[in-house]
Amino acid sequence: MDKRIIYPQDNGIVAIVIPTPEYLAEHTIKDLVAKVVPEGKPHQIVDAADIPTDRTFRDAWEYTE
Repeated sequence: MDKRIIYPQDNGIVAIVIPTPEYLAEHTIKDLVAKVVPEGKPHQIVDAADIPTDRTFRDAWEYTE
């Protein structure tokens, strides 16, 4: 699975969580969402290919639903 979890942090920067194969061998990505995304925060599970590879302006990325 080549998925990422994204959610907006309180400081406005988009958090990107990359699940490890070891974690996914024993848990689901939804288990990881419950573990790492603060309660009440919107989040999305996206394909890794949807994350820009150019990190030059990474802190300017915006979270949209």
